Amino acid sequence: MIIDSESGTNVVSSYIVEKLKLTCIKHTTPYKRQWLNDFGELKVTKQCMISFTIGRYSDNVLCDVIPMQDCHIMLGRSWKFNRNAIHDRRKNSVSLELNERKYTLAPLTPA
Repeated sequence: MIIDSESGTNVVSSYIVEKLKLTCIKHTTPYKRQWLNDFGELKVTKQCMISFTIGRYSDNVLCDVIPMQDCHIMLGRSWKFNRNAIHDRRKNSVSLELNERKYTLAPLTPA
């Protein structure tokens, strides 16, 4: 998972959607996206509700479904805005409050 302040949308890889047999819906406003990988321009036509947990933090996010190679889920500015999340660049962590509980999401340490 990547939390990316530069991306305007939340996306999930089509691979993980297929592998986990997740249910998709038609995108209400399909659009074309230029992607920096082997796929070039692609049309985004599907969305999927993704549930995930990081430590004690659990969330559900509606994501656009696209082929991705670098990660399975990428949360963009819309997720950060909706969750009022604050990125601490020095600590490389994201802090937020949900249901009156405070969370700090930190990167995993390499195994």
